[in-house]
Amino acid sequence: MAVTDDAIEKIKAMIVSGELAPGDRLPPEKELSERLGLSRNSMREAVKALEVIRILDVRRGDGTYVTSLEPHLLLEAISFVVDMHDDDSMLEIFAVRRMLESQATGLAATVGSDDEIAALVQEVANIDSSVSIEALVEHDIRFHREIVRMAGNSYLASLIEHLSSQTVRARVWRGLTEEGVVERTLSEHRAIADAIALRDPSLATSLATAHIAGVERWLRQAASA
Repeated sequence: MAVTDDAIEKIKAMIVSGELAPGDRLPPEKELSERLGLSRNSMREAVKALEVIRILDVRRGDGTYVTSLEPHLLLEAISFVVDMHDDDSMLEIFAVRRMLESQATGLAATVGSDDEIAALVQEVANIDSSVSIEALVEHDIRFHREIVRMAGNSYLASLIEHLSSQTVRARVWRGLTEEGVVERTLSEHRAIADAIALRDPSLATSLATAHIAGVERWLRQAASA
């Protein structure tokens, strides 16, 4: 495995140095292995590994290319890890989401544009307590996604997106089983949107922390019931 690791590091170095840029086609296998002083077998294994984590794109009959290296691609592996969760790890996922998203909410209050904030406020205004659970969850996803995007960090947005996508089932189940959850959720969303509109990052961060922690508490109680 050490030889394959060496091959991976050498290909990575070519990308980091700019010798290979996003979208570039790698030299033919024989040429690249000779240039890097590696066996063709170790080169193949390295390419396979880098394909799995979306660094490289192997196109049969065409060649091997460097991907766009965009955050949503590079962080896809997290989705696989999260998909393997059990009930205990779901609580840990919520904890990570709470820590990251609360900070993103504070950033949104600081750097979000006036138009973005207006759209967020309108998103909340378009929903009332008569909404169905399915529509509430769809609103919840849009609401949190818009806030994270406002933070202006594409890596943070992609990371939270991959974590949040695996918590949808828990949010639906909470909506079906916990009394008053629709009104509570919408009230908390309004408070967060208002704090962002006031450009108050401390208040926005604390409100987001409490909001996500509420789902954590419900999930912990449900798991122990």
